[in-house]
Amino acid sequence: MPDAPQTIPTVTMNDRTHRFEVTLGGETAFAEYSLLHDALVLPHTVVPDAFAGKGVGSALAKAALAYAREHGLKVKPICPFIAGYINKHPEQQDLVHPDFRERLGLPG
Repeated sequence: MPDAPQTIPTVTMNDRTHRFEVTLGGETAFAEYSLLHDALVLPHTVVPDAFAGKGVGSALAKAALAYAREHGLKVKPICPFIAGYINKHPEQQDLVHPDFRERLGLPG
């Protein structure tokens, strides 16, 4: 019997805590953010072990980057997970703030 297709986690933007969040089974994974006038700063991501292999980290990254794109913001990916996600997804690299392009090995 084939495996059931994996459902994409629902990500919510919590303005009160300044986090993009996914809650499953009473636990919450999140990507912290702060908004600047021209940028979305992404300093930290936490994905509990219980979420491993469920695409939660990628869903958080996609949601944060989609928000930045929709609002005309550049991204400052301080978080190593978000930076790694961007490096693996060239279609998102145009979002990287000029101050962070060199850190990610991207052309200026």
